[in-house]
Formats: sequence, structure tokens, C-alpha cells
Amino acid sequence: MELLKNLPQMDMMRSEKMTSVQLIIPVESAHRAISYLGELGLLQFRDLNADKSPFQRIFVNQVKRCAEMSRKLRFFKDQIHKAGLSSSSLPTIQPDIDLERLEIQLANYEHELLEMNANSDQLQQTYNELLEFKMVLQKAGGFLVSSKSHEVIMEERELDENVFSHDYQDSVSLLDQEMQSGSSNPSGLRFISGIIIKSKMLLFERTLFRATRGNMFFNQADADEPILDPVSTEMVEKTIFVVYFSGEHSRTKILKICEAFDANCYPVPEDLTKQRQITEEILSRLLDLETTLDAGIRHRNAALHSIGLHLLTWMTMVKREKAVFDTLNMLDFDVTKKCLVGEGWCPIFAKSQIQEALQRATYDSNSQVGIIFHVMEAVESPPTYIRTNRFTHAYQEIIDAYGVAKYQEANPTVFTVITFPFLFAVMFGDWGHGICLLFGALFLITHEKKLTSQKLGSFMEMLFGGRYVLLLMSIFSIYCGLIYNEFFSVPFHIFGASAYKCRDTSCSDAYTTGLIKYGDTYPFGVDPSWRGSRSELPFLNSLKMKMSILFGVTQMNLGILLSYFNSVFFNNSLDIRYQFIPQMIFLNSLFGYLSLLIIIKWCIGSKADLYHVMIYMFLSPFDDLGENELFWGQKLLQIMLLVSAIVAVPWMLFPKPFILQKLHFKRFHGRSYNILEASETDMEDHEPDSARRHHVEEFNFSEVFVYQMIHSIEFVLGSVSNTASYLRLWALSLAHSELSTVFYEKILLLAWGYDNVIIRMVGIVVFAFATGFILLMMETLSAFLHALRLHWVEFQNKFYSGDGFKFKPFSFAGIADADDR
Repeated sequence: MELLKNLPQMDMMRSEKMTSVQLIIPVESAHRAISYLGELGLLQFRDLNADKSPFQRIFVNQVKRCAEMSRKLRFFKDQIHKAGLSSSSLPTIQPDIDLERLEIQLANYEHELLEMNANSDQLQQTYNELLEFKMVLQKAGGFLVSSKSHEVIMEERELDENVFSHDYQDSVSLLDQEMQSGSSNPSGLRFISGIIIKSKMLLFERTLFRATRGNMFFNQADADEPILDPVSTEMVEKTIFVVYFSGEHSRTKILKICEAFDANCYPVPEDLTKQRQITEEILSRLLDLETTLDAGIRHRNAALHSIGLHLLTWMTMVKREKAVFDTLNMLDFDVTKKCLVGEGWCPIFAKSQIQEALQRATYDSNSQVGIIFHVMEAVESPPTYIRTNRFTHAYQEIIDAYGVAKYQEANPTVFTVITFPFLFAVMFGDWGHGICLLFGALFLITHEKKLTSQKLGSFMEMLFGGRYVLLLMSIFSIYCGLIYNEFFSVPFHIFGASAYKCRDTSCSDAYTTGLIKYGDTYPFGVDPSWRGSRSELPFLNSLKMKMSILFGVTQMNLGILLSYFNSVFFNNSLDIRYQFIPQMIFLNSLFGYLSLLIIIKWCIGSKADLYHVMIYMFLSPFDDLGENELFWGQKLLQIMLLVSAIVAVPWMLFPKPFILQKLHFKRFHGRSYNILEASETDMEDHEPDSARRHHVEEFNFSEVFVYQMIHSIEFVLGSVSNTASYLRLWALSLAHSELSTVFYEKILLLAWGYDNVIIRMVGIVVFAFATGFILLMMETLSAFLHALRLHWVEFQNKFYSGDGFKFKPFSFAGIADADDR
């Protein structure tokens, strides 16, 4: 026991020791002190103004100013993006500028840009109107010329007519009425010309037809070139139209419909001479506007380029300033002493660094009063802070996804680094597929610096974050694939000759009659001669199933052993005596004994039926084992183990609740109070499985007993279900192997049996697709999820509560990372 206590502590085995601290900061050095602490990133502040709204805090005006500057910077970024320019990807080195100067500078830039944008939009709108007017003159003028030609034809038709009846005059069309009456008739046919977006044309024409009850003539033509939309900054295709109508009432209707459809109407004179004059004037003005617009765009791009050089620096500065003022709003303001009081958590190893940063802040701010930093006694549980590096970070994230470890609780990541990729490889064992995964992992690792600075998609970001997990998964897959002797399901004689040979020279009966052993056992892994033999599937099933049970029992024992280390660390002897010991006895009396039988059977080569042994160990413990006896004294050992397992159940269930009740009565009724150890009375505040609450005066025996009963039943039933759950290692390994065999034999070999080159190429492509998509993607994801479940449920439920909360220090680096995501 003493030897285990004196073992050196691993860096990741338990979270860093934390302490609660208080800061008393003079007002004149508060901003600089918080800035230096943000650069250090080792202090988590507690919000002392949680009862106040954001608008009731001290530095609310500064936060609003920073938010307004952030809005302006986002506006600059959008303008640079719309202009097709690129801002500097690295912050430029500038002399320190204060917040007020930056605020004035940003306001001037915004005012200048808004004014340039307004002038540019106005010029662009004028340019668009002139361009539309020019196209309407060209197209509508052509419509009017064709109408004049139609008028001449109608006049010749009139000479052949002798009499026009009144009835005919009422039924004639609008165009015919106009041609009959002549253009000099003021009450005759009129027209409206304009331009509209092409996508609205069909509905526009139908609406005009219904509004005028068909009493109109419509003509249209596509514009020669698209027109820039100033709002969306996209080129839009438009259509020119001319509507002929009669009467002022129809004119009013048509104009309202044009306004509703955002159609622009332009007056087109009937005189060709006037049309030419107007067109020449429009062309001249368009040239002038093009020159003016180009000059304005160059001027605006120059201003945006100068902004883009410092944009990243300004954005970083504003983010940091806003974060500093947000943190200052978490501090309490002491009016009498004119200082700010803050509280928080920090690791013990960081106290000297924090004090040094505070001293530097006092000196740089020329404050006459120093910052007071002292340690306080913690009331609530501290946050959990586990230091990681690039390699261990992904594994720690896998554990934290289930639940953050309680303060100073044993961290499963230490073992997950190895056990997680290994259990994955047991299910994914194929050294050909493992090499493919290895190439992918090495690509991500070798391009680490380049990919870190790039924006990745959600899938690629997840894959890149787990690159070191993928590396170990691939290495262990190669190792397990060599043990299974599978390379894309094909066995190889890598480590020497096979120990088996055929019964005849032609090997014609090898798959039906079987093989005979003639040499030494294959030195490493599965003998390649098992592949295709009649005993292949029974042999591999038996091997992988028993291996799964051994791995499962080993990992569950490791979980129970870690619960012992938790109890020793928290000085909780009750959990050691009435939880750890009976759990170890129960698990190993049944499944530990099964693992022992598997190993003995492998060593002596016995043909004993282990199913029969385990079943009749419960049903008929006193019967003779017969041919299933593996060693002398097995029957007596089984009876002792069965009795031990039965005794372990009430051992877990009854003693602990009654002892807790007794300790409670002793503590609060003054009996033998002086002989109690603090570890026994206060252990409930530390142990993961405690049934007592912080308010021990409200001790409820029935509640504690029910909790302990549930916990005991859960462990007893879970020992069976968890052991069975590890059989997924066998099932997925077999499924992966069989899928590989099917793809190899039924696709690749089948296609290769033909002499046609096209069929062979199709077979190779289909085999590569099936291997890449199904085996390397879907099977990888499946094995990953099953390995995740084995660690979260079967392993961690033995010792891991996961009800803590992460240490989140105030850090400028954390702010930048959050913004990048």
C-alpha cells in the first residue's frame, strides 16, 4: 500500500492541482494587468457580477465602442471582398495606438468609404439608366419603323374598300384603328416603351393582357448585353418591350403594372431624327461616365488596399480590447478603495508566472500601488486542467466528449492512447488496409503546418485533428494484419514456410479432406495454409472470440484497478474495502476464471468444451468434469470461485450504507467524534460513487441504500453484458475479413479470369472503389465507433464519473482560435 502511494505521479494521470486566488487591482493598472494575464492564459476569472445585466456593468461603454469598431472592421472586410482584393494574411507591425485614435481613424475610413460608395452607386445608376435608354431607343425604334411600314400597307387596303359600316368600325383592332385614323389623331393608338428583367417578362405580359382585357399589342426583344445590378453586383439579363394601347385609362394601368414589376419606362420619339440625336447624346454621356466610374473604382481600391494592409492588426487589437473589457466587467469595483477585486482559478505551478505578470503591469502603468495577489480557500470543486500536446490532444478530446474528468480524478487518456487504436486494429486487422491508412496519416502529419493555416471543411478538420490517432490506428492495424496474415484478404508466407501440407501431391483434397501438420508451428501469426481450408472459419472464429474475451477481461480489470487508485488518492478506505475488493472478486471469479481456462487450453492443446464447463459450473458445481477437466483440482477451484462470487454480491450491497449511517450518527451526535479520521467522514465530497450530499445533515438512509443497490446490481449485470460486448471485436474482425475476401474473389479474380482487357479494367476499378469506400471509409468509421463505445461504456464506467468542468482561462490565443472556428 505504501509503495503504491509513493509512486511518482504521471503528468496526465491526474489533472493539475488548482488553487483559488483573489486579485485586488488598482484602477490605473487594471487594463494592463488583464492584458498581460490574457497573454499568459493561465487564470480563469469568476464572474462576480452574475446578478447584473450587461448594461449595468462598469465598462459597458467601452464594450459598446469595441463592438462598434468590430462592425466597422467587418464592413471593411466585406468591401475588400466585394472589390476582389485580398487583405494581408499577417498582422503588420505598427506602433502602439490607443483605442480612441483607432476609433477616430476607423470612423474616418468608414465615412470616406460610404461617401465613395454613395457616389459610385449614383453614377452606376445613371450609367445603367443611360445604357437602358440607349438599348430601348435601338429596339423600340425598330418596332416603330416596322409599324410605319404596316401603316402604308393599310392605307393601300383602304383604297380598295368602298364603304365602312359602323359595326366594322367597332370591331376593328387597335392597330387597324390607328392606321385608319392616321398618326395625327390624338385619341388614337399610343405606346409605352421600357425595359424589364428577363425572368419577369412572361408574368408581366400576362398581367398586362388581363388588366387591359386583351385590348393592347405587345412587342419585345432581348437586350444586347446584360446590365450590372448595383444591389447584388451581378450582371442581369433584361428584355426591351413596347406596349401599344388606346385611351388614358389604359395608360394609367400599364404604368402602375410597370412600376410593380420594377420595369423602367423611357420615352421614345417617333421621329427618326430625334432618335438619332438622343442616341448620340447618350453615347457621349456614357463615355464620360465610364471614365468617371473607372477613376472612382481606382480611388476606392487604393483606399481599400491601404485598409487591407492593417485590417488583420486592427481586428486582432479590437478583439483583444473587447475581451479585456469583458473580463473587467466580471470584476467587482470597490468604490471606497478605488480598486477592482477579482477571483478565479489558476494552476499551482502558474502562481509565480501570474505574480511576475502582475508586477510587470504595475511597473509599466506607473502605478504607486501594487497589485495584491493571494490564495484563498476553495469552497466548490476546482476546474479540471490537463495539459496536452499535439499528440495527446486528440485522445483527450475523445475522453472529454464523454465527460470532463472530475478534479484530480484518474484520467483514462493515459491508457486510451494505446488501448483505443489497438482495439480498433483488432477489428480492422489487415496490413494492406493498414498501409493505406498509414499513407493518409503521414500525408496529414507531413503537411501539418500548411493545413493548420488553411480553412478546412468539417470532415477534413475532424480528420486533421485526429491525425495522430489515425497514425497509431494504422500502425496497430498493420501489426494485427500481420498476426491475422491478411493483405487485402490474401495470406503470405512472410515469416517462413507453412507447418502444414496437403494429404496428396496435387492438393486436390486440401479444401475437403484437410491438411496435415508436418513441421514446426508458423513462427508469427496465423499460418497461411489455413486460408481456404475446411477448418478456416471454425479456427479463426475460435481464435478471435477467445482473444476478444481476454482483451475485454483485461481492460475491465484495469478499470476496476483505476477505481482503487482513485480511492487511495482521495483517501477513501470504504470504497476500497466494500467496492474495489468485491468487484475484483466477482469479476475474476467468473470471467477471470474463463480467461484462465482459455490460456490453459491453448497451452496444453486440450479439446475441452469451455461452454460446458462454465454452464455446469453454475448448474451442477459438484458433478465430475470428465473429459472437460483441464488441470488437477479444477472442480474444487470452481466451487470456491462460485462461492466467492455469490458472497461478493452482498459484500457490495449491505456494509457501505450501514457504515455511512453509523459515521453520520457519530459525527452529529457527539459520540466518539475525536477518533474519526477526516478521510472517513469527508470522503463523500471526493469519491466518485458517494451517495451522500454536501449537506450531510439531510442524510437519508433509504436513499443511500437504494443507490448502493442500483450500483451493485448494475455492476453484477454489467459484468456479463460488458464481457459479451467485447465480442464485437470478434464479430467486426470476421466481417472485415469476409468482406475483403468477397471483394477479392468475386470482383478482382472473377474479372481477371477473362481475357478481355476492358473487363479486367472494370474489375480493377470496381475493386478499388469497393476497397476505398467500403473497407477504408465505412469499415474504418464502424470500427472507430465500436472502439469508442468499448472505452466509454465498458472501460470508463468502472472508475470514471466525468462530472467535472474544464479549466477555461482568459487567453488571447483562445479568443483567436474561437474566431477561426
